[in-house]
Amino acid sequence: MIPVTDLRAGTVFEDRGEYFLVLSYEHIKMGRGSGTIKVRVKNLGTGATIQKSFITGARVNDVNLERKKAQFLYQDGQNFHLMDTASYEQFTINRRLVEDTAKFLKEGMEITLFAIDNKPLYIEIPKICEYKIAQTGGSARGNTVGASYKDAILENGLTVKVPLFIKNGEVIRVDTRTGEYVERAK
Repeated sequence: MIPVTDLRAGTVFEDRGEYFLVLSYEHIKMGRGSGTIKVRVKNLGTGATIQKSFITGARVNDVNLERKKAQFLYQDGQNFHLMDTASYEQFTINRRLVEDTAKFLKEGMEITLFAIDNKPLYIEIPKICEYKIAQTGGSARGNTVGASYKDAILENGLTVKVPLFIKNGEVIRVDTRTGEYVERAK
């Protein structure tokens, strides 16, 4: 059991038989009495994001979370095929586990798989990833009064807004949390 005051972003805990990933933490103290801990959490079973409140002295069940490095190999329908980089064992996970990060996956990408008792719960991809521009339109000369952007289709099919000077075949960096262009790769 861990006190709710130790719940920080990235912590996983169990409450009433369900596993939750803490996204944000807030401690509220109003005048007299005990404080309130409010955490925004993601239910790892359903994928729903909710807010939970606890009194300061409350405790939740700690979870023995395993972190495993894996490499994304390919996707076929609803299944994603991964390889454990330590043992080279290949395994399959369902699309539900990668729902919001699936659009950023590309073959050969290194990811972190989080599991409890060898049951995969969710994956984490790098915050900044490099992608090659597959297709983008031309730029209109002289259209530089403000920050101007155009659509670009990346090698994995994702569409991103990029500056006008980016051309086909260039490699760019994309923030996987927001899906936005960051910079050209060096």
